[in-house]
Amino acid sequence: MVEVCNGMLIRARWPLQAAGQCFRRSAVVQWGLALLIVLASGFPVSVLAAHGFALHGDLKYPADFKQFEYVNPQAPQGGTLTLANPDRRTSFDKFNPFTLKGTSAPGLTALMFESLLISSADETASAYGLLAEDVSVAPDELSVTFRIRPEARFVNGDPVLASDVKHSYDMLMSKAASPGYRSMCMDVKAVTVLGERTVRFEFKQRNTELPLIVGSLPVFSKKWTAKVPFDKLTFEEPITSGPYIIERYDAGRGITFKRNPNYWGRDLAVRRGTFNFARVVYRLYKDETAKLEAFKAGEFDAIVEYRSKNWAKSYVGPHFRDGELIKTDFPHRNGAGMQGFVMNMRKPIFQDVRVRQALILALDFEWLNRQLFYGAYKRLDSWFSNSELAASTTFDGRPGPGEMKLLEPLRAELPAEVFGPDVIQPTTNPPRSLRDNLREARRLLAQAGWTYEDGALRNAKGEPLVFEFLDDGGAMSRVITTYVRNLERLGIEVHQRTTDFALYQKRLEDFDFDMVSIRFPDSQSPGNELRDRFSAEAAAMPGSDNLFGLKSPAVDKLVDAVLHAHTREELITAGRALDRVLMHGYYIVPNWYSASHRVAYRKVMSYPTRLPYYYTAEGWILSSWWRKDLTPKTQ
Repeated sequence: MVEVCNGMLIRARWPLQAAGQCFRRSAVVQWGLALLIVLASGFPVSVLAAHGFALHGDLKYPADFKQFEYVNPQAPQGGTLTLANPDRRTSFDKFNPFTLKGTSAPGLTALMFESLLISSADETASAYGLLAEDVSVAPDELSVTFRIRPEARFVNGDPVLASDVKHSYDMLMSKAASPGYRSMCMDVKAVTVLGERTVRFEFKQRNTELPLIVGSLPVFSKKWTAKVPFDKLTFEEPITSGPYIIERYDAGRGITFKRNPNYWGRDLAVRRGTFNFARVVYRLYKDETAKLEAFKAGEFDAIVEYRSKNWAKSYVGPHFRDGELIKTDFPHRNGAGMQGFVMNMRKPIFQDVRVRQALILALDFEWLNRQLFYGAYKRLDSWFSNSELAASTTFDGRPGPGEMKLLEPLRAELPAEVFGPDVIQPTTNPPRSLRDNLREARRLLAQAGWTYEDGALRNAKGEPLVFEFLDDGGAMSRVITTYVRNLERLGIEVHQRTTDFALYQKRLEDFDFDMVSIRFPDSQSPGNELRDRFSAEAAAMPGSDNLFGLKSPAVDKLVDAVLHAHTREELITAGRALDRVLMHGYYIVPNWYSASHRVAYRKVMSYPTRLPYYYTAEGWILSSWWRKDLTPKTQ
């Protein structure tokens, strides 16, 4: 599944609601970054608290806590929050965000769907009861049991029951839903209804993040899918338990959500100070330029900017000078993740690692950062950049004893370079230059059988090296054009194909592309999402994260090592070993990252004085902001 965040199409599948979630085209994607940020994998369970679950250490918040520290419990309630389309969708044709076909309306999962647990945005691996009032893990860690709150209600007044939880799970695991759910829950053996409000998830093997995974799954009423097959649902309004309901919509223009006056969870500690607006309106704009001009004209309340040039040049004018509009950089502690140009190894031209290395050499990051990005970014050098799981964070860049213990049994399956220094990204800083890098790229291409002849790079059969760069016309288009120009200097013919978002999404789900620009979000503690991204099984599963077509038994084994780590130290070691192998595979042309969110907003908007640690800007605005022209709440 794909979605836009930080100016890139994002791949993700996770469905945990949190204060800082990134909006996605489906719930698998929409809730993805939040869970990726807060989950950890491979820790022995040391906390079995009834009101929440922590993978390591203690829960920060006790059973009687009043609210999360990064919200304002006195925030005034009411008014309207108006937002623009959070990605490049310009229309929608369904209210079911869990299936591949079609485009769902923005805001659905964040505003309408709830889960058994909800994460804390100032902890890396803790979640607290939302629909569930109690969570307990079996001593053998092969099952987790949830007891649902008796007051939990769907919008139609029906109680949320254990049978609804099981039904939701069954629908998400069916072939009608996005395959990402099946991939993430592949270690779940069974779901058993123990009583009206008690449900147990049983696991095939010990995997300590599974309680968080299943606790984060969206829950909806059986009645929603009673008359129409799950994958045929279009504009049948979801029967959910969340704080908002759909008030009206126009599939080509936007949608309005109204706060449910009978929302059951308004007084919960995990909900206090959140979702403060009486209405949330999404307006859909046809392109980014129209959206920015509409914001400057006062048509909506806040915008998150991912283009450094726009941030530097376009957020100016009389409304910024008089203070009506404000622009602010908000720091965060999110892992950098990986964004870049994915090479689809299902295509023969990308199956030679030397070709992939050459294509990486053709990207001039320093020029881009200087000329296009105003020096705003750092180069990605890892799948876990900006975290201690990055192989590049070792003392000398070489695998340590712990990594060697994991890598040595796989030596026959790995290139010898994996056992040496980590991969250093090419640079054009003096004394190096782009010409030097292109010369090295041409040498690698020649070794792979591609030589320059008759104005093009050709193989022994005389066939030119040609591929298509699929683009949906977003923020990366100017970067892609610059990159393509460098490739053409090597004699490579690149067809830059721009298409609409819906077709772009479909082609990615079917792996029908050569090269594409994507961002993969990171986690503070990665886990089961790695299977959907790198496993051989996922490579054959349409709609999965494995866009590369990667089928490596060694990678599969290292992913398992991450998932089954017993301590934080083991997780770091396994993560570095996996990162080292992935980087030496050269499956992606790494791009760049930033450690802050750029947000512009109307002065009438306000936000808590304390920022969360792990969050996305869109989700934080939606869940924690308020209008300052309203009367504050009183205790």
